[in-house]
Amino acid sequence: MDILSNLALGFSVALSPWTLMLAVIGCFIGTIVGALPGLGPSNGVALLIPITFSMGLDATAALVLLTSVYYGAMYGGRISSILLNIPGDEPAMMTTLDGYPMAKAGRAGDALVISGVASFVGALFATVALLLIAPALARVAYLFGPAEYFALYLLAFSTLGGVASKNQAKAALASAIGLGIAMIGLDNSTGMERFTGGELHLADGVDFLVAIVGLFAVSEVFVFIESHGRGSAIGVKLEKVRIPWADIAATKWTMLRSSVVGFVAGVLPGAGASLGSFLTYMMEKSIAGPRGGFGTGVAKGVAAPEAGNNAAAGGALVPMLTLGVPGSGTTAVLLAVLMTLNITPGPTLFADRPEVVWGLIASLLIANFVLLLMNVPMVKVFVRVLSVPPALLLPGVMMVSFVGIYSLTGSYFDLVLMIGFGVMGWLFRKLDIPTVPVILGILLGNAMEDNLRRAMVLSDGEVGFLFSSPIAIGLWTAAVLGFVAPLFLRRIIRKPARPEGGAEDLPEPTRAD
Repeated sequence: MDILSNLALGFSVALSPWTLMLAVIGCFIGTIVGALPGLGPSNGVALLIPITFSMGLDATAALVLLTSVYYGAMYGGRISSILLNIPGDEPAMMTTLDGYPMAKAGRAGDALVISGVASFVGALFATVALLLIAPALARVAYLFGPAEYFALYLLAFSTLGGVASKNQAKAALASAIGLGIAMIGLDNSTGMERFTGGELHLADGVDFLVAIVGLFAVSEVFVFIESHGRGSAIGVKLEKVRIPWADIAATKWTMLRSSVVGFVAGVLPGAGASLGSFLTYMMEKSIAGPRGGFGTGVAKGVAAPEAGNNAAAGGALVPMLTLGVPGSGTTAVLLAVLMTLNITPGPTLFADRPEVVWGLIASLLIANFVLLLMNVPMVKVFVRVLSVPPALLLPGVMMVSFVGIYSLTGSYFDLVLMIGFGVMGWLFRKLDIPTVPVILGILLGNAMEDNLRRAMVLSDGEVGFLFSSPIAIGLWTAAVLGFVAPLFLRRIIRKPARPEGGAEDLPEPTRAD
């Protein structure tokens, strides 16, 4: 009954005309962002953060807008995967395996509709599971003390660069760099400056919004410049779109199974939508066997990864809202938004700000239906977006980044810092170093340090206190396994090759989901 009354509170917030309009706008922008090869949900949400604050939106409205963009981008990522063989983001990569062959066989419209329905099923399942599981998990989190929180943050660092990263050492290096940047500024305990080099602008530390926009959006512009915007100005034609009822009926169990697996993958910190789409595709391929025809353009090969990655996107919100630990790169960006709004995600969020949490959940439920209605009949509109020339796209992204950050901070130093982070992100992309752990380090570094200090004060400097409870021991064990396991899993699980033809000569996306 508590859930129903809380959900009623959420819908009273979400069904206001203003919030509803923001959800629709967010879905529309998100789908466009997801469809454009090279952007993706992390970049889309990062770009909109400055605009959100410039508009003076309150916490609920800002979260509704940004999470709608997140969900919309997850929907939109499939469009370029199917039509161009270019994943709009990394989770959509598995959709190319059967989506592009379907498009080559003249069934592009069918593939887009099936993927849209599968995305709806996955996202809806995840949102319902979120509203059922999150409150229970939040109550468990009341058992956490400084030692448990320190171990939890360690788990996030160990796993966020884990499965998605190709090199554990590089993920650890990126985390250390992020933690180092978080140490810049005044020490909360002593009030002494640390690592500022005498620069007054750094006394308050590095603003994580500056780092996020630089590492995600500005670095993407540099990559586009380097590649001369390949893949952004490819003309796409789509014939008449119809609803393939027979294929949708044949894939219903695939969608449901993939939604469950994808949601579980999303809840695990660091697994994210990429793992969700990969696991669900391989699961359905194994179930179907050689006669299933996976890789040749079958409906189940499109439905499975789309349901999986959209369910994982919803699952990634669970650890962020209940524990304050992001489950993916995009939820790390959303966590930054919450902290900027002076909202502390965690167990107390459900008790202290129920209108924010339940308004967000209700908005996600509404956004799912908006996205379904938007993505099936309006798919031709979004396909046209794929022909946007880079000469228009690049200046637009850069302008939004500069104007947004300057409107927030009013500091030219932060603009220079943002460009510096952009160069850093570009270099990291060249060196194949993940940028999400850097963001995570900047976001959680101070909280991790504070909890470590509290634990040491409570235990009078006894290090064993960090392992003094079953929860802490479990989290330490999970952190070690989360860091080490991908070393072995990558040898066992290998991603299948993308289909030949189309724009396969383009680099694969490296953005986090």
